[in-house]
Amino acid sequence: MIRISTIFIAICMVLVAASLGLVLHAVAGFSGTESAIVALTALTFLILYNAVSMRLRDRSDVGGQIADLSRGTADLARQVAEFGRRLAAVEGRLVSANSASSDRIQAVVGEISELGVLVKQLAVSVASHEDLLASGAAAAAHAPAARPDPEPQHERAVAAEPAPVARPAPAAAAKPAAVAAESASPSRNQPQLLAAVKNAIEESRLDIYLQPMVTLPQRKVRFYEAVTRLRDDRDQILAADDFIPTAEAGGLIGKIDHMVMLRCIQVLRRLMVRNKDVGVFCNVSAATLGNPTNFAQCLDFLEANRALAPSFVLEFKQATFRNLRPTEIENLAALSQRGYRFSIDHVTDLRIEPRDLADRGVRFIKVPAALLLDPKQSSTSDIHPSDLSDLLGRFGIDLIAEKIEGERAVVDLLDYDVRFGQGFLFAPPRPLRPEGASATGGATANKDSANHNGPSNTVPMAGPAAEPPMRATGNAALARRAAGPG
Repeated sequence: MIRISTIFIAICMVLVAASLGLVLHAVAGFSGTESAIVALTALTFLILYNAVSMRLRDRSDVGGQIADLSRGTADLARQVAEFGRRLAAVEGRLVSANSASSDRIQAVVGEISELGVLVKQLAVSVASHEDLLASGAAAAAHAPAARPDPEPQHERAVAAEPAPVARPAPAAAAKPAAVAAESASPSRNQPQLLAAVKNAIEESRLDIYLQPMVTLPQRKVRFYEAVTRLRDDRDQILAADDFIPTAEAGGLIGKIDHMVMLRCIQVLRRLMVRNKDVGVFCNVSAATLGNPTNFAQCLDFLEANRALAPSFVLEFKQATFRNLRPTEIENLAALSQRGYRFSIDHVTDLRIEPRDLADRGVRFIKVPAALLLDPKQSSTSDIHPSDLSDLLGRFGIDLIAEKIEGERAVVDLLDYDVRFGQGFLFAPPRPLRPEGASATGGATANKDSANHNGPSNTVPMAGPAAEPPMRATGNAALARRAAGPG
């Protein structure tokens, strides 16, 4: 489309040429033909001049645009070069950072492997020292041949350990328990034992002992197992293996399990005040799981304490899981739906189906250390004991080695990749410190617990001074002081 300026210029050129022709015709006396020729010539000259000037102006404009374009292209090239330089610098930094991090990781891995070798060497040396001390203690014990040895094997193992490896508090706490168990050992007939159990339940003479489960090889307390003890009217202690069959036969096991759950929940609340990562294992009888009335009572209590489900583990025997009836399976499913996890103890063989156990909510399996380290198990079971921890870990189940009584067993279990351990080597079951103790008794228990057990055990357990045998020893010391030097 022709621009308005071009039309205006053309009109002006026509007017100029016509005016020139009219002036020549009127003033100079040219004829009309001559005036018209002169006017056309002037118009042609003006047209040529305008065309040439416009062409020159367009050329100058195009040159300016080309120069601007070249300058813009040069700026863009410089910016691209700058970006390329910065990208190369960033890539160089990334490569150097990756190489430095890989070198650091390799150094850390090397240090960790060296520390692992040193820990194993230390454990082997400690085990050798323990064997030497045990052999020396055994030789000293056999010197007086007329003196019998009434202590069980695990009590002797605890008492024979050196002070740097096992603190004297566990041995001191284990011996009164052994003495109390021996004092209760006189045989009773079934009616007498059932009456003793009934009286103990009615008078709330049910005691909870806690035995820690530690991580290996750090030996940090991670869980506690609640062990039940009953005291008869003469304050003789009845172990669980002594009264559980009688309680099941007499229909009293439901009350016992409910009382134990109540005490365990109270203990767990006290423990979680200082450590949120601690957990408590509570044993449950198969009779309670299969009895609708007893199970309904326990289920209501567990439902009310559902917030503690991640830290409260219900423990059953291996025989119970192998002989589950439909009602018991439904009851286990009800507990699992409420977030509670299960553990299996009293394992007698390693024929374990981890997938089925994981589907039913089992998250822990406790196997005796002697059973794991038994060479015969590799031929009688479907899997080698050294691979059991990895197999269970694939299904979210942790393996706990229990009944550990020597450092040699710990060294062998570390090769089996066992993460948790329990036994008299770490600590025997200890009674709870009563919340309503007197000021003197509480202070004594706190002091002894702080001296022997450290800060981690001061909340749930009493020190040796809170036990009756130790009080008798204190009375004897007072009597000796009153009598004066002999």
